[in-house]
Amino acid sequence: MRAPVSVPPPLPSDELDDPYPHLGAARRRGAVATTWPLPVAPGTPELGPIYSVLAYDESVQVLRDQDTYSSRGLSEAMGPLFAGAIIAMDEPEHRLYRALVAPAFRPKVLERWRTAVVQPAIDNVIDTFIDHDRVDLVEHLTFAFPVRVIGRILGLPEQDVANFQRWSLDLINMFNDPEPGVRALEEFRSYFMAFITERRLAPRDDLISDLIRSEVDGHRLDDDAIFASVKMLLPAGVETTYRSLGNLLVGLLTHTDQLHALQHDRALIGPAIEEGLRWQTPFLMVARQTTRDTDLAGIHIPADQHVFIFVAAANHDERRYLNPEAFNISRAPTPHIAFGTGPHICLGMHLTRVESHAALERILDRTPNIRLDSDESEPRIRGTVLRSPDALNVLLR
Repeated sequence: MRAPVSVPPPLPSDELDDPYPHLGAARRRGAVATTWPLPVAPGTPELGPIYSVLAYDESVQVLRDQDTYSSRGLSEAMGPLFAGAIIAMDEPEHRLYRALVAPAFRPKVLERWRTAVVQPAIDNVIDTFIDHDRVDLVEHLTFAFPVRVIGRILGLPEQDVANFQRWSLDLINMFNDPEPGVRALEEFRSYFMAFITERRLAPRDDLISDLIRSEVDGHRLDDDAIFASVKMLLPAGVETTYRSLGNLLVGLLTHTDQLHALQHDRALIGPAIEEGLRWQTPFLMVARQTTRDTDLAGIHIPADQHVFIFVAAANHDERRYLNPEAFNISRAPTPHIAFGTGPHICLGMHLTRVESHAALERILDRTPNIRLDSDESEPRIRGTVLRSPDALNVLLR
């Protein structure tokens, strides 16, 4: 398999701070773009064409057709973090493993987590800065909160949460800084394999124990499969919430009329979360590889080709959304694909929504005067594939 390109096509590197105008222009030229990336180093062979799906209907078509567009290449392209994960499986393996993992995220369990874990966690995080006049919400809230939630859901002892947070940060940054990421993965695996062994001997009321107990048609998860599921909680349970919550807060704090509307009508919290996910999708794109020759939107795509599905571009498709570049929490409800769709739709999406709802509600309750800090730079949402603000400085008084 060819090495992944460093900049997702069809984006030039100088468009990565705000890719939406460039993606929009490309989408209006056609639902599928074909690009030829430059060699990864001087003297190396040119890579073959790369196909980018930019429109909503075509993105849904690809994501729902795993017979033609395979996910297996993700484990090779994305490295050890995705090895053994259901996100990189095809059928029938994917169906079995998803069926074994999915019960741990059923509505009854999510409701238990909401009251016992999520709500206390957001208050504990806000407690750390509520007495300050100003704070960077990225540093003190948007990352710390979901890490604390996942640590509690996994059943980690309180004294181990700090290590879990460090491992999470290094693993999430693995593609930008491989050495600490690889080291963190080794420590992470060593810790959790011992933790899984402990839970097999003495199960408790936590996610690891739920995964150990899960059974479908006589199949159970072995230790490696449970660890692979725990690894995927970082992108699915930590990173999605961390980035989407940060993006939503940027939207609200830079559109103060909508923040004020939300303060007066909490029924808008749900729509605001969905609009934040659509407006600034935390994952710019996902990758697939064709298993056979196919045609999409009039473009012929041979077998064994990279296909990038730009879900962020699809969520701004003018054919589906009125004035799609605008942030509008009162927008008519129209489903988006920030969490994907089809067989690989994100297992952690309901947890992200529960976390985001609890966080937004308590921020509104406990920081009624919250506003951007005019002495600091205005927040900017950045990232080549994973997108969120790198800082979000606010005043609380």
